[in-house]
Amino acid sequence: MTRQGSSGSPSDPQRRVSSPDAKSRPRAAGRGKRAGLAALGWFLALFVLGPLYIILINSFKSRKQIFSDQLGLPSSFSWAYYQEAGRKMDFGRALWNSFWEVAVSVLLIVLISSITAWALNRRHTRGSKLLFVLFISMTLIPFQAVMLPLVQYFTKWTIPALGFKMVGTLYGLVFFNIGFGLPLSIFLFHGAVTQVPISMEESATIDGCNRWQLFWRIVFPNLTPMAITVGILNVISYWNDYLLPSMVIQDPKLRTIPLSTFYFFGEFNIQWNLALAGLVMTILPVVLFYLFAQRYIIDSVMTGAVKG
Repeated sequence: MTRQGSSGSPSDPQRRVSSPDAKSRPRAAGRGKRAGLAALGWFLALFVLGPLYIILINSFKSRKQIFSDQLGLPSSFSWAYYQEAGRKMDFGRALWNSFWEVAVSVLLIVLISSITAWALNRRHTRGSKLLFVLFISMTLIPFQAVMLPLVQYFTKWTIPALGFKMVGTLYGLVFFNIGFGLPLSIFLFHGAVTQVPISMEESATIDGCNRWQLFWRIVFPNLTPMAITVGILNVISYWNDYLLPSMVIQDPKLRTIPLSTFYFFGEFNIQWNLALAGLVMTILPVVLFYLFAQRYIIDSVMTGAVKG
């Protein structure tokens, strides 16, 4: 008489043995997926770093070498083209002008937009909602559509007795930067303020904080990751901006780095070796700034995640 559930029964799930092929299929699929993602990553890296390689390598070549071999290494790595480009660009003065313009613009944008976003988010009135919608709608208006009438209008804003004028000065350029940078910054800060618990503000108010102390001691520290993000976005935007400074700045002594780099692009002649060296010197500060600030972004985000 045969017992039920003997060891030879193929229907017993405890006795069922998986074949080696069934186990290897998920592993092979995982390896194939990782290989595909790695190939995609290398392609994207090559797509991004390729132009930087071309600019960097050709900045050490003469014009003859650039036109004969764009992808090959230079015959010698000499800093002569960088020195000549820096002299013709007046790089030191242009670097200071760009630094002053960008630093003041970004600082004021972060301060004004964070306070404005906090006020609009906490006041649940029709006026605040309408004003927030107006700020968002301003992000849909391209700068190119309003640049000519805007510059022509502010050309009339002058006080000869005080030497004040909006067009032709760095503080006038800062004013334009703030006007164009506020809408998007307010939109970003408005979403970040929503994540700050109102109970924290209520507790601080009970403890005796006024509105000014409430913002700087309670709200703004929680907006640090967004403040750094807004700062980086505006720094990259205004450091590389050529169109607006070209319309506002006429004095060669007030030229920013993008305006000084345009010196090498003549109407009938382009000094490619000096232009590429100037481009490397132009993008290097903002790349270093991004690499430096990226660490603080990650730290701020991780700190906020732990606190949450």
